[in-house]
Amino acid sequence: MADEHYDVIVIGTGAGGGTLAHRLAPTGKRILILERGDYLPRERDNWDSTAVFVKGRYRAPEFWYDKHGNEFPPEVNYYVGGNTKFYGAALFRLRPEDFGELRHHDGVSPAWPIRYEDLEPYYTEAEQLYLVHGRHGEDPTEGSASGQYPHPPVEHEPRIQQLSDDLEKKGLHPFHLPIGVNLTQDGNGRATHASVCIRCDRVDGFPCLLGAKSDAQVICVDPALKHDNVTMVTGAHVRRLDTDPTGRTVTGVVAELGDGTTQVFSADIVVVACGAVNSAALLLRSANDKHPGGLANSSDVVGRHYMRHNNLALMAVSKEPNPTRFQKTLALHDWYLGADDWDFPLGGIQMLGKSDADQIHGEAPRWAGAVMPDMPFETLAHHAVDFWLCGEDLPLPESRVTLDKDGAIHLALDEKNNIAGLQRLRHKLQGMLGHLGMHEHHLLPHSIYLHKGMPIGATAHQAGTVRFGDDPKSSALDVDCKAHDLDNLYVVDTSFFPSIGAVNPSLTAIANALRVGDRIAARLG
Repeated sequence: MADEHYDVIVIGTGAGGGTLAHRLAPTGKRILILERGDYLPRERDNWDSTAVFVKGRYRAPEFWYDKHGNEFPPEVNYYVGGNTKFYGAALFRLRPEDFGELRHHDGVSPAWPIRYEDLEPYYTEAEQLYLVHGRHGEDPTEGSASGQYPHPPVEHEPRIQQLSDDLEKKGLHPFHLPIGVNLTQDGNGRATHASVCIRCDRVDGFPCLLGAKSDAQVICVDPALKHDNVTMVTGAHVRRLDTDPTGRTVTGVVAELGDGTTQVFSADIVVVACGAVNSAALLLRSANDKHPGGLANSSDVVGRHYMRHNNLALMAVSKEPNPTRFQKTLALHDWYLGADDWDFPLGGIQMLGKSDADQIHGEAPRWAGAVMPDMPFETLAHHAVDFWLCGEDLPLPESRVTLDKDGAIHLALDEKNNIAGLQRLRHKLQGMLGHLGMHEHHLLPHSIYLHKGMPIGATAHQAGTVRFGDDPKSSALDVDCKAHDLDNLYVVDTSFFPSIGAVNPSLTAIANALRVGDRIAARLG
């Protein structure tokens, strides 16, 4: 296989790489997909809270290092489908304002080289492809949509419907969270007999045993592999990219295979989609005489401007029981761009998957003294209402990925970057608890979703390390996500983001992969 030459090699199978491979599969061109991991094993532990969250069974067994040289376990998973195997499938569009320059409390979120309108048709296609359930027009901050979501919203269960009603009574605009699931609902919102999704309580952060979550493996990779012209090699860890003597063309993709051997693959076009940290690391590892600072890095931006959102996972305690199973159905963006008492963006609030007793037991040491002494963990879990607060962090050049002399990944991060808006968002939620039927003084940090409260370890929303732009001096990629410095190298994961907004980045990565796929298909003729 290594002796064969391909039209396109795609490195990585997540939201970017998997979607791009799917887009190119019908062209008939010879496509090779290289995936570092294997298929995720289907087993009962897929749905076990202790295995997934407390023990981190599926997390990559590796450590990165922070700016002080302390090691930490990153929130990364190496499987076919990438991190989408474990994402919550919340598939939001960036707001139109996110594509322009936005002033924040701590600085400026830079403008993109494309506008919302340029990506909008691809957003609509991405929503169709990934089976997104939602209703355009409910969220007052969203941009215009050329097509309605392909499926109606996932209906709220009674306690979440009550939460939505209570928010509306306060003059706010809660809306149905757009989520990618293969669900058919009956008139009461229940899963029909033929529905693949069963509306269970394992919706967020768990892989789906039924293949009902719209992850990149189920939606894109498996269908792409049905084409005879598409091949995939799993267990292929790409170590570096080699170029010709001019440094303008990638001529070899050097991969370490599962059996310990090394093979070199070649293609007319090479697409990197390893995740923002690992894509940057691959380009830095590929330094040579023509690219002494790393491949595609004449601008010195590769690895820089790393972003991962300012996130808070919080658990409120409902006065009434919350028997909800599929809780991830509601979001609120009233303060996304600002508030009456604050001139800067705060971010968004959305529901998390429902807490269970195992997760709460896992949090117990951190919650000592903060929970109600007369409420056992099982009772607390039955009353839990779980929120995810998402604020924008800013792309700082010193927030960056570097490699040490042994090739280990170092990640420098300013953990206090632009957190004032997120703190105000938390106060907004805290101040409403009494009006929402919750105990007013109990809004507990639910860090099991953030790997024990280590912000640097929460890399699920990583972005920004190989940014695109019009100017080769300040960006690594052009507007089509091709490297300025090379003729046949593209990057299509979230590395290309110049800013991250305050919504989950997956749908934007998917939409962009469709856009870049069209450019590559046109180039291949």
